[in-house]
Amino acid sequence: MQPPAHTPDYRTAAKSIDHSLLRPELTPDDVRSGCELAHRYEVASVCCRPTDVAVCAELLSGSDVLVGTVIGFPHGSHLTSTKVAETTELLRLGADEFDMVLNIGWLRAGLVSEVKDDIRAVVAAAEGRVVKVILENAYLTDEEKVTGCRAAEDAGAHYVKTSTGYAPSGATLEDVALMRATVSPAVKVKCAGGVRTLDDLLAMRAAGADRSGATQTAAMLDEYRRRYGA
Repeated sequence: MQPPAHTPDYRTAAKSIDHSLLRPELTPDDVRSGCELAHRYEVASVCCRPTDVAVCAELLSGSDVLVGTVIGFPHGSHLTSTKVAETTELLRLGADEFDMVLNIGWLRAGLVSEVKDDIRAVVAAAEGRVVKVILENAYLTDEEKVTGCRAAEDAGAHYVKTSTGYAPSGATLEDVALMRATVSPAVKVKCAGGVRTLDDLLAMRAAGADRSGATQTAAMLDEYRRRYGA
């Protein structure tokens, strides 16, 4: 069966997934299995906990699956110097991409310059690697979401991201569309939290998401193959 018009091919669909390995209870064996899954399905990246970066980098060496990790996760309230130190050390350990949580309280308070400075410092520490800024939309008004997206772009971020996946709610189609409409084409959009089925993945992509964080990667891509082949 041919995919409907505007449905990505298998590789494009797979490369829109950051396979999430962030749950606190994951064991080293779980992390290894997650990397094997990510490699097998040829996704864009694994997004792993900081303590797992080195092993993920080793396991995925030679593949085209990137190693992503998180900075200031999940609340965003770390000192900027701590976020910078995390980024510097995790870059050394092999991270390719960084999903940082902005300071949510500062954004809600209208401290936009401080928010920008926090992001800009992480972007500088990442030395050209991709930085995705998590807004945690569950706590924000639409006006604050727009302000946060613009601050992230002004500070040099490469992506804006809806959520950590650990707040009261995650990604919505409305938020993805709002974020896509707010930033320039130079900045991409990532969603996370609640993308569990192939239909969710395709809908988020249609709304403007370039990447989706997911734990149900195998189920989604197996469903793609059942429907459309690979």
